[in-house]
Amino acid sequence: MKLESSVFDNNGLIPAKYTCDGADISPPLIWHEVPTGTQSIVLIVDDPDAPGRTFVHWVVYDIPATVSQLPERIPSVKTLPNGGVQGTNDFGKLGYGGPCPPSGTHRYFFKLYALDQKLALAAGATKNQILAAMESYVLAKADLIGLYKRQR
Repeated sequence: MKLESSVFDNNGLIPAKYTCDGADISPPLIWHEVPTGTQSIVLIVDDPDAPGRTFVHWVVYDIPATVSQLPERIPSVKTLPNGGVQGTNDFGKLGYGGPCPPSGTHRYFFKLYALDQKLALAAGATKNQILAAMESYVLAKADLIGLYKRQR
């Protein structure tokens, strides 16, 4: 399985438009080579370089297996038009919260999981709740890493 974005390369710089220095909107993502038997897709975006702990920027789950992309500017709503469900990020909000590192260049891991079932968790679930629910259902995983440093 492969995960890509049309606005940054793997290990490349995330454009400011998708961060707290810009419009703070979600970047477009596309994936392919999803394994047969996939029932749902999970996306987790986090920053392992955040001070003190890994900071969660976005979680989306129960994305139907027929969906192969997320367009730019996903709204902060519980259920997406494609059927996916958004969880709570570490900003305490539903949906996407862009990179906003306090200092230095941080890595942002966009992790995509193909699952052999839907999670059926209520909207607003946390990363840890999602990881626990999907533990034995992962068929494949893909990563995309973006970098960002504040433009102050």
